[in-house]
Amino acid sequence: MDFEQLSTVRPETTGESPEDVLHRVFGYESFRLLQGDIIREVVAGGDALVLMPTGGGKSLCYQVPALVRTGTAVVISPLIALMQDQVAALKELGVKAAFLNSTMDVDQAMDTENALMTGELDLLYCAPERLIQPRTLNLLKEASLSLFAIDEAHCVSQWGHDFRSDYLELTRLATEFPGIPRIALTATADERTRKEIAERLSLTRARHFVSSFDRPNIQYRIAAKTNANRQLLDFISAEHSGDCGIVYCLSRNKVDATAKLLQKQGYAALPYHAGLDARTRASHQERFLREDGIIIVATIAFGMGIDKPDVRFVAHMDLPKSLEAYYQETGRAGRDGKPSTAWMVYGLQDVIKLRQMLEASQGNDQFKRVERQKLDAMLGLCEVTQCRRQVLLRYFGDTLDTPCGNCDTCLNPPETWDGKVAVQKALSCVFRTGQRFGVTYLIDVLRGSENERIIQSGHQAVSTYGIGQELSANEWKSVFRQLVANGYLRADPDGFGALQLTEECRPLLKGEVDIELRKDPVQKPGKTRASGGSSSRNRKYVDEVEDKEAWEALRACRKALAEEKGVPPYVIFHDATLFEILEKQPATLADMADITGVGAAKLEKYGAQFLSALKPFLRTR
Repeated sequence: MDFEQLSTVRPETTGESPEDVLHRVFGYESFRLLQGDIIREVVAGGDALVLMPTGGGKSLCYQVPALVRTGTAVVISPLIALMQDQVAALKELGVKAAFLNSTMDVDQAMDTENALMTGELDLLYCAPERLIQPRTLNLLKEASLSLFAIDEAHCVSQWGHDFRSDYLELTRLATEFPGIPRIALTATADERTRKEIAERLSLTRARHFVSSFDRPNIQYRIAAKTNANRQLLDFISAEHSGDCGIVYCLSRNKVDATAKLLQKQGYAALPYHAGLDARTRASHQERFLREDGIIIVATIAFGMGIDKPDVRFVAHMDLPKSLEAYYQETGRAGRDGKPSTAWMVYGLQDVIKLRQMLEASQGNDQFKRVERQKLDAMLGLCEVTQCRRQVLLRYFGDTLDTPCGNCDTCLNPPETWDGKVAVQKALSCVFRTGQRFGVTYLIDVLRGSENERIIQSGHQAVSTYGIGQELSANEWKSVFRQLVANGYLRADPDGFGALQLTEECRPLLKGEVDIELRKDPVQKPGKTRASGGSSSRNRKYVDEVEDKEAWEALRACRKALAEEKGVPPYVIFHDATLFEILEKQPATLADMADITGVGAAKLEKYGAQFLSALKPFLRTR
């Protein structure tokens, strides 16, 4: 039978509709936008490429078809450590799920393989490197399969920030398993990356489903870096004290130092990077997933596939390399749809460092050109004076007709000023001093400093010496940062931080064009909050609970059950489910069955315990 014949065979199903599975297993009444269309396509045996934001419900797009179609669904997931929590969450729902990875001993692996061969599994999670082993492929060819789901599909992109070479081998699924539907899913892909995913995974004929990339519950905030440590502490203490969050840093040393800084201030902060031993990393990740109020300070090594719904903030202490990286990392906040903050500080040194790293990389000219474009787009978001969300969505081919009203540039529109003369002075100073000095030295020349280095260099005699005293040192830093960000100046690729003129600066240097510069707002200590910002809305999610005692009783019940089961609390029930229990006051199991997120398995396992915990606080009916 050839591929065309196989593809037209009607799939065998359990007879249960996707809507029935959604309600019975997962406890939801209806699908979100696009979910139903995607699920019906896969149930019917079609291939799909799904782009959906973090928290948009991607996992249901393959979990529901896996339960409707007969056979075992194979889910390819990039991180072994997270498979265990994903499988544990499905088991709590009464789904027959397992994983196959290198952490298992021979007996455990054999038990899982036997369950696969005897048709006892609904879903099998597997890392790409394990999947492409000849033994695994042979086992799958003998098993009854319902579908393949390729999660975090952007890992196949060689231009991407999470490239995994093992993902390139997954194109074999199309030829070795013809007729088995494949669904590739990602939250992060611009148009170039989408095309690459489709080509590399042989999904060019698949239906593409592109959901809106908008995460309206996330407030985007970017500020100039002055004293990053102080800014971070002010931000957390003013808006997110006691909340769970992630802080990203570019280097391991900075991760360690920032974690210690937060610990000294009384926060439960844990470092996470590749320099820590595997046991420590696993322990810190487990605490983050299972405890309240943990802050993880990490390099980009942390976060892929994290399902924790109540991350209230993501903070960047350094500039990400691309908007893809920024969007994916900030997307780990607010998966539960509740108000959350994406906060970042960045400065000129971030720009210089990333540009130097790019030019010093081993990539070819095409690679460097693409990476420059990505960095330029990231810088464009930082320096924009219009709605940040509109700029971010536009990059991914999405649109927002009106400003969002929930980013810093909407809440506090930035001032601009005529920078024509200041820019001429700055560029002239770079030229007059020989394009051999960094920003601190150039500012000293412009402001007429009499330090020894300037005197020894003889630069007190150049025409630009002392002509910039009308601006403060910080204001000049802002000028130079914006010139570098917009490509009018570049950092010396040899790594010494000297600023050099680019060809693009010529019209500015000659005064032939006007330029508007962004005025950096002056932050006062403890006043990092955007006007009308996320803090009050974040706290309202908890503060709106009228009966705090009842709320804590439900949380205590959830925590006890989670510890007993050895799973994160959100695997038992999300906060949103607990809030609905408080609001609707169920008194019977039948009442409890109407709560969103309470499926049949969880109702049977936990319904009575939560009813018992709530009973002393039931309002008089």
